Amino acid sequence: MAQRLHLVFGGELVDPQTNEFRDVEDIHIVGIFPNYASAYNAWKSEAQRTVDNAHMRYFIAHLHRLRDEEQPASPTEELG
Repeated sequence: MAQRLHLVFGGELVDPQTNEFRDVEDIHIVGIFPNYASAYNAWKSEAQRTVDNAHMRYFIAHLHRLRDEEQPASPTEELG
């Protein structure tokens, strides 16, 4: 079975109605997690910790979706 990695990250947004970060250099990388449940727990913890700042947002990125294990080279591998 393929590993399904998830990245949890967040930061302050320019506007709470968009997903544009105020300062990309200041993005908080929470970590990479081996499954959605652990990523969700990390996301929830960070979201609750920053609940008083309406501009702070945390996200879960499904890293496993960047690779297609059935293809000899996924689109991201071709870039390198």
